[in-house]
Amino acid sequence: MLHELRIENLLLIEGAELRFGEGLNAITGETGAGKTVLAHALDLLLGGKARAQIVRPGAEETWVEGVFGIPAGMLDNPELTELTERLPEGAEEITLGRRIGTSGRTSAFIAGRSASAAELRALGSRLLAFYGQHEHRKLALGSAQLEILDGFAGPEHLARRSRYRTAHREVTRIARELSELREREGARERDLDLLRFELAEIEALAPKPDEESELVAERERLRHAEGLRAGAAGALGAIAGEAEDGGGASGRLAAAESALSGAGGIDSRLDSLADRVGAIALELSDVSSELRSYLDAGEDEPGRLEAVEERLDALERLKRKHGGTLDDVIEHAARCPALIARLENAGALSEQLERRIAVAGAERATLADALSEARRVAAGELERRVAAELVELAMDGARLEAELTPHPDGLGAVGAETVELRVATNPGMPVSPLKEAASGGELSRIMLALSGLASDGEARTLVFDEIDAGVGGSTARAVGERLRRLAESRQVICITHLPQVASLASAHFRIEKSAADGQTRATVKRVGGEELVAEIARMLGAKRSDDAAERHARELLAAA
Repeated sequence: MLHELRIENLLLIEGAELRFGEGLNAITGETGAGKTVLAHALDLLLGGKARAQIVRPGAEETWVEGVFGIPAGMLDNPELTELTERLPEGAEEITLGRRIGTSGRTSAFIAGRSASAAELRALGSRLLAFYGQHEHRKLALGSAQLEILDGFAGPEHLARRSRYRTAHREVTRIARELSELREREGARERDLDLLRFELAEIEALAPKPDEESELVAERERLRHAEGLRAGAAGALGAIAGEAEDGGGASGRLAAAESALSGAGGIDSRLDSLADRVGAIALELSDVSSELRSYLDAGEDEPGRLEAVEERLDALERLKRKHGGTLDDVIEHAARCPALIARLENAGALSEQLERRIAVAGAERATLADALSEARRVAAGELERRVAAELVELAMDGARLEAELTPHPDGLGAVGAETVELRVATNPGMPVSPLKEAASGGELSRIMLALSGLASDGEARTLVFDEIDAGVGGSTARAVGERLRRLAESRQVICITHLPQVASLASAHFRIEKSAADGQTRATVKRVGGEELVAEIARMLGAKRSDDAAERHARELLAAA
């Protein structure tokens, strides 16, 4: 049950709070007043698509929040385990929220904690079923008609259908794998030769992950070897020098160190400088030793530069073949043995896949037979139930047939048959497809009959957005009575333009539009008493002070 709906800055509505009651709740208002805004708010709570344009001009964000009573047993569903963990133990209510910013960014909340739109859909669909203005158009779709029949067949049937879908996906997957294997059978030897060659080529070169960067650095050094040796020799000469030039930088630094040591122990500042000169002399001596070692190492191995460049070229060829990097080359080499083994054992693998597809296919066929039988039984019962419902909806003599036709592929994603709902709206007329045989008003009533049946035994709130479109007169009263009967066992919220329907509601909300200061606003108010009489009279087409319409409104309310 939907206890409360709060809306802030959604299109025309600046702020609204609706407290719904049990039974039938009616929402009415002038055309264009914003009734569909409420329907849009509920759609957002069900995880519907949000657009930046829905934010009220001048506002920074839209906020929609719904407080729902939790139906008995709903939280036992294993699919909701993760969401259930967010609720305190023994919780009887849950709050869903949606925030939409002017940029189009949207946030969803369940029980005050961040959630995804998909999680809202998973939970919201179990709390509320929404039938929009154009819902009857979906009846023309074969997939929607199958959903209606399967939903009517019951939860056990739906669970069986879920198992069938799993089996069908498995059969399809194995069949695809087997087909690919057979397609490659002709090229198996060629593929084996290629994989063996590629693996041997990589193993012969034996690339290492960091090798390329090391080789590039060595190549640069080898290309400039002569200049590097000349630079090292020049540096060593400048440091060590000759006897006639005072021993180079080392000799001059030694003289400086000697001069300072003769004046040591007198001035601490000079002593500190002497220490620094000594440290520099020691560092210069180490540099001199390392330069001698560099020069004494001799020239590089003859032909080394050519060898390095050849290996880099070989690595580059492998990279171009296998992905662009040495890591890709190494990973390909790691995959090759498994690919080779798979091709070498293709015959055995093919036999294994054939056995698996036979087992999965047998399970699928068994489930398909059970689905077909359940649908056949459910179709007959649905036809009888809908016929009875249509009598109550002023369509006496109309009948609905659920025609089961073998699936063109033998076995499809949801079973061995397709379903087409066909209807005859008047006695003696042949049945025809729904989209061809029924007017808009008739389709609305058929939708109402089907929605009620499909929801039998469920605790979800049912929301109807002008499902009574195209209906009037005594038929409108019949539609209202049907809605009220539905509301005896569950909460029903109906956005309607018919006074015959609104007068039967146990709670009535009126939405009004007004303009002030250059802005248009819509407000929602629960009405009763004389305000309710006035609203019913308005829906009857009355102007102010229309006594006849007021009497008619009172009669409608009294008859309820």
